[in-house]
Amino acid sequence: MHYLHTMVRVKDLDEALNFYVNILGLQEVSRRDDDKGKYTNVFLKAPGDDVQMSIRKAPLLELTYNWPASAGGEPEASASWRTGGRNFGHLAYAVDNIYEYCASLIEKGIIINRPPRDGRMAFIRSPDGISIELLQIGDALPAEEPWKSMPNTGAW
Repeated sequence: MHYLHTMVRVKDLDEALNFYVNILGLQEVSRRDDDKGKYTNVFLKAPGDDVQMSIRKAPLLELTYNWPASAGGEPEASASWRTGGRNFGHLAYAVDNIYEYCASLIEKGIIINRPPRDGRMAFIRSPDGISIELLQIGDALPAEEPWKSMPNTGAW
């Protein structure tokens, strides 16, 4: 047995891809439109993960976009998947330097909900409200400003 992927539903595929690819730095591996099921799946990988599609996939993030009623999809009023977390906690990614990575996210307009005060862990949220944990690779970095004094913002 091996781990395949985590699926999260997104309301706006372009907005989600902008966040996960252009801001977070993930890379698109594959995409599939399902005309019968009226949805699109986009699979993303972290830059450091090796994906050999013909043999075995590294853990992937699957974005699922359910088409709107105007494109033959489910009417908004019946889209029950949009509410509730189905006991989902968060996604987690390891980064080389948590301070530099968080600073680059702020420059791109992302709110750091739980700053890396400890030099080890931070949390942000996707446009769809998915909590994303960022962890320092290896030992925690020494605590430093402005992170050390930065308060939490919103929920994480």
